[in-house]
Amino acid sequence: MKAIEGRDVTVTLDGRTVLHGADLDVNAGEWVTVIGPNGAGKSTLLRAVGGLLPFTGSITISGMPIARLRRRDRARLVATVPQNPTVPPGMAVLDYVLLGRTSYIPALGRESSTDLEVVHGVLERLDLAGLASRPLERLSGGERQRAFLARALAQGATLLLLDEPTAALDIGHQQEVLDLVDELRRDRGLTVLATMHDLSVAGEYADRLVLLAGGRVVAAGAPDEVLTEELLSNHYGARVRVLPGEHGPLVVPVRR
Repeated sequence: MKAIEGRDVTVTLDGRTVLHGADLDVNAGEWVTVIGPNGAGKSTLLRAVGGLLPFTGSITISGMPIARLRRRDRARLVATVPQNPTVPPGMAVLDYVLLGRTSYIPALGRESSTDLEVVHGVLERLDLAGLASRPLERLSGGERQRAFLARALAQGATLLLLDEPTAALDIGHQQEVLDLVDELRRDRGLTVLATMHDLSVAGEYADRLVLLAGGRVVAAGAPDEVLTEELLSNHYGARVRVLPGEHGPLVVPVRR
């Protein structure tokens, strides 16, 4: 079964069409990364899939139309890590991750022992147990990104949406976060839909890439089918060389 199936997805914001009739297919357990120049509609597509933006066309998650899902039910299927998550001042890591259990807690109720067990398990898995009482704003960039992932995993969803998960991280923390996501995908059977600017990193980790330009899907396929000098020149306006890498194509800018 497809984890995501989108057909003719169109998003209009403030009277301007940002996404034009996009089709998207993501198989269960797959990692698909959406790439494209600034303003191409990458984040918009991700937010539409997450049910966070109105759209026309159709999007189904595990065969269920997302437009018909209640917010609570959607949160149990789809977990989103936005590019710039809100960090509540003074909130400890444990309390932040516990927010991922909101859809399981009755209105006016309190978290159960099961909720706490899930959260502590996630903190252990992401090596955050020793930081559980520390305020989020006192974490390093890599630690904070792991906390964002922990909240998403605490939802128990099988579909993980990552909007620029390595933005503002140095190369070491980028690798740490992406290796962790890949490991969690294998261990937990997660499906990952991400957006990324770094083309070499995108090709290194994703099973397939979707290239957006001007709000339209202009290419989709394996990394070596999408990361070509011709496509990148046409849609990024960049001079690059694409070289073979150990796990995917490497995109190297060429000085003009």
